[in-house]
Amino acid sequence: MTTPFQSLQNTEAQARFDLLTVEEYDVSLDLASSDETFRSVTTVRFTSRGGPTFLDLKPAAVSEIRLNGSPLDVDLLHRGRLPLETVAGPNELVVDATMRFRNDGEGLHRSVDPADGRHYVYGMSFMDAAPSIFACFDQPDLKAPYTFHVTAPADWVVVGNAPGTNPEPGVWEFERTQPLSTYFVSLVAGPYHLVRDEHDGIPLGLSARASIAKDLDADADELFTMTKQCFDEFHRLFGIRDPFGDYHQAFVPEFNAGAMENPGCVTFRDPLVFSSRVTRGMRIARASTVAHEMAHQWFGNIVTPKWWDDLWLNESFAEYMGNRVTADVTEYDDAWTDNAYARRQWGLTADQRPSTHSVAGNGAVDAVSALQNFDGISYAKGSSILKQLNATLGDKVFFDGAIDHFTKHRFGNATMHDLFTSWEQAGAGDLSSFTSNWLRTAGPDTITLDRAAGVVRRTPPEGHPAERTHALRAAVARDGKWTLESLRLALPETPFDAGDSPVVLDPYEDSWAVVRPDATTVAALKRMLPDVEDDLLRAGIWNNVRSALHNAAIDPADALDLVEASLPVEDTEDTPRRTMSWVFATLLPVAPTGGVERVHRAALDKIASLPRGSEHQLTAFRAAIRSSGDPTELRAWLGSTPDGIDLDLDLRWRLLVRLAGLGATDRDELKAALDAEPTAQSQVAHTRALTSLPDAEAKAFAWRIFTGELDVSNYELEAAALGMWQHGQEHLTDAYVDRYFDELPDTVQVRSGWVLADAAEFFFPSTSLSHETLARATRLVEDPGLDPSIRRRVGDEADQLSRMLAVRTAYPAS
Repeated sequence: MTTPFQSLQNTEAQARFDLLTVEEYDVSLDLASSDETFRSVTTVRFTSRGGPTFLDLKPAAVSEIRLNGSPLDVDLLHRGRLPLETVAGPNELVVDATMRFRNDGEGLHRSVDPADGRHYVYGMSFMDAAPSIFACFDQPDLKAPYTFHVTAPADWVVVGNAPGTNPEPGVWEFERTQPLSTYFVSLVAGPYHLVRDEHDGIPLGLSARASIAKDLDADADELFTMTKQCFDEFHRLFGIRDPFGDYHQAFVPEFNAGAMENPGCVTFRDPLVFSSRVTRGMRIARASTVAHEMAHQWFGNIVTPKWWDDLWLNESFAEYMGNRVTADVTEYDDAWTDNAYARRQWGLTADQRPSTHSVAGNGAVDAVSALQNFDGISYAKGSSILKQLNATLGDKVFFDGAIDHFTKHRFGNATMHDLFTSWEQAGAGDLSSFTSNWLRTAGPDTITLDRAAGVVRRTPPEGHPAERTHALRAAVARDGKWTLESLRLALPETPFDAGDSPVVLDPYEDSWAVVRPDATTVAALKRMLPDVEDDLLRAGIWNNVRSALHNAAIDPADALDLVEASLPVEDTEDTPRRTMSWVFATLLPVAPTGGVERVHRAALDKIASLPRGSEHQLTAFRAAIRSSGDPTELRAWLGSTPDGIDLDLDLRWRLLVRLAGLGATDRDELKAALDAEPTAQSQVAHTRALTSLPDAEAKAFAWRIFTGELDVSNYELEAAALGMWQHGQEHLTDAYVDRYFDELPDTVQVRSGWVLADAAEFFFPSTSLSHETLARATRLVEDPGLDPSIRRRVGDEADQLSRMLAVRTAYPAS
């Protein structure tokens, strides 16, 4: 059982900051003595003004705690906090504790590679997790340098935030770091495969599990090349070198996020080391993630937000700079197009939820609530607004202000006010109206074409009035040819005479708003969309259509016609936020009967007509697998894939998972497939396939994972949920709908942090499209005793359900 730890309040952080100055941490970790726990001995030296405070500590057991040489009563430790009575002046605290390895992607995460049985460890200190590794004052504005000493098995390699040495087998000594916030502290330990290089005086490293060493070696040249290109560009733009020494990029198993910007030791989810064929979209996603984490070395690591309500100072900037630098200096000059598919709707959807919040000053009262604000608003919306600001100010003022900010607050903490002061002093002028309307006001404006009135109408978000000026372009197909016309929307209505021509508003994402096509444009696009060759325009069209369906402003029959006319294979990835996943998860459940079959035929047509071996053909084949209802067809593909497509591990498991959902395979075949290639990827896919089977045993197995009765890794947790809820299996899952709402609140006893909220989202009964399910969700959200992170995720899922029901109500014929 998990003890609910107390999350740090902003007011508590302010009081502790006023009391303490942390001088340094010295941390010794013994990773060699047990597979379940590790010894952690922390010495914290700090100066106090004298008075009471508390230490953050989440141990399995405590051997001894001494403050200024005197033992403290360890029984006073409660919910992760130990009261301290500090003296005025220097203090020294020594904590000798035993900590648990974790398998939820936080703290010191330990996993076993099913391919070879080897153990791997990595640290994720983000948000509330650092105290489960070492004793600390866990808040972003109590920065200090760290010195680590690590004992590990003799065949392990250990990498940390600072350069290290291995003076004898199993012993690792690390240099003192620059001042770091607690949430940046990390180490990566295990029998990792390492690749090293150097650029411009910076030692570079890559690492991954031994079982995927050949895949890392195959990707190393591309990864190092991008890293070098990005370093050169960031150094040029900022005029300040990365100050954190070595730059190691570790690809680690079962990582929750895309990556984490730990200085000197950046961690990435290891599916970003490609073991199967991937599309350009996935390669762009990896490239922009690499650049995003590098941007954090300046925005976040050199200067860190004082509190989580300014997390956008990290994420919005890294998102903008990561995409910009990827597009400008790497081979992926189409990064902004891919970003339009991957991130735009993520941000717009979050910004239209009841849980929407401002980009800046997001109201995070504690660390747990702040974690839920690492969303599409803090990333995609903030990035879009910064892109607009850069276009207005120009590079010179934009970067002069940023450089001034880095210089004034080097290795310290800052606020939005500090940054905007630097910009204004650099020549930006008064930015108060900009910050008020764009950064401190939640929700997107809605921009629509009123063809009859001859105007483009701007409507502020309900409940969040704002006076925003939008400078954007409209694509107008006059006489069958697309042309661009500029618009400046400063008033609620702006004259615009489109006649009968199709119009796509803001296709190039010049602004941030909900835009959607009118009926005239939708009718024309059914004919014209297949011939649109401008990649960004195509992305803009699909985002317009997706926004329209989200707001019940397009008949799903029309949206399905568009998909059938021009299957969106140009968005080559099918991860959850992408266009093809939207087709299956959002459009088809509300589309006319026979929609899946129509998508399947469109996919087969694309496979036959597209160049053999092309990425678009691969995307179409994935869609064909997902939409196939014919076990014979799927079996045939297991034996022989279409010309130009090789059956790799990823495709084999996609076929097996689909066969499982149709009840056309069994547990023995799935086990044989896992035994044949027992990789980490296979393990996760095997769990999804097992829970996809249309029988009571499969659903009971998934439910035991949800409740925590079966303890699995974070990746398998998601896989089980994906298999659990299958359209067409409602006769098996209907009984679990009420159980979800009844049993979800108690999952706080078995999970915490990131995975607690993720499980609430993953296992939401997404196939139960009913007003009764919506009512149950609404009642749960209103429960005052519900964990806040669960409330946020269930509330967001309930909003999505209400919108799908609204589409059904608005278009009953569909």
